[in-house]
Amino acid sequence: MRVSNEVYYGSGDPLGAQGDFITAPEISQMFGELIGLWLTDLWIRSGSRTDCKYIELGPGRGTLAADALRSMKQFNLEPESWFVETSAPLREIQSAKVERSNFCSTIDEIPDDGPLLIVANEFFDALPVRQLVSTHAGWRERVVVRDRGNKFLATPGLQAMDAHVPAEFRNAPSPSIYETCPDASTIMYELAGRLAHQGGAILVIDYGYVLPGLGSSLQAVKGHQFADPFENPGTQDLTAHVNFVELANLARMRGLRVSGPAEQGQWLSALGIEARMASLAAGSPECAEELKSARDRLVEPSEMGSLFKVLAVTHPDWPTPEGFATSV
Repeated sequence: MRVSNEVYYGSGDPLGAQGDFITAPEISQMFGELIGLWLTDLWIRSGSRTDCKYIELGPGRGTLAADALRSMKQFNLEPESWFVETSAPLREIQSAKVERSNFCSTIDEIPDDGPLLIVANEFFDALPVRQLVSTHAGWRERVVVRDRGNKFLATPGLQAMDAHVPAEFRNAPSPSIYETCPDASTIMYELAGRLAHQGGAILVIDYGYVLPGLGSSLQAVKGHQFADPFENPGTQDLTAHVNFVELANLARMRGLRVSGPAEQGQWLSALGIEARMASLAAGSPECAEELKSARDRLVEPSEMGSLFKVLAVTHPDWPTPEGFATSV
């Protein structure tokens, strides 16, 4: 079962209060600014290479890029920016937000000269997942069919899929679900290969898990509310949790350094979000409460702080990135 978001994102702008969901860059400028400073720190300690490229996968409205690039410019880091984006409406919005931006539809079109500073914020969760379900006849792939009422639903297919399930889960009782994301694995492996050849860093921020397990994480969001993922295809956001262990292991296969994943709240705190909030509040006292609310939403465990994870992948010749204590 592979349910795609391609039609949904190509139809317009789904972000913001009037859309279906809101992402961290839209909550506060502090998020993008700290990412820009994190990248700048790596760039300076790596020798301040002049040929770096800023790459963002699925950049939304371009808000994160605009905030990050503004922070980077303060330290004379002005990389050429490239957005991996397939949505025409979003490309138009991104072009207005970030001047002189370049676009590509696939990672194959990313420049192959110079180090890459790659950011993937809430990108991997939007890729289609594959689900296998245990039945009394063995493991089968979940496929989408229509019932007699012409409604979409998921049901086990006919082909045996036991060999595709890790040994530790193979004897799980019915109807256990094992979930993978083939596109995420392919993209991370290819990007890691680019980094191994060109140098640089990859920063992945998303909601997900650090211990592989069983169960479906597929969900739909419409108007900031959870919805049935099999209703109204192409009109609501489909997401699934990211397997950070697999992304980390794929990067290691390419000989890269892996840092994290860390919880988003801990990572932002280590980067100095409290100091940035205080600085912004000092300049605009009337916005102090709004800034505190935004900080809480990004950092507190009861909000986005624990659910969202941060993973960094760097070339072995580049310095160890800030903000991480342990790695999986």
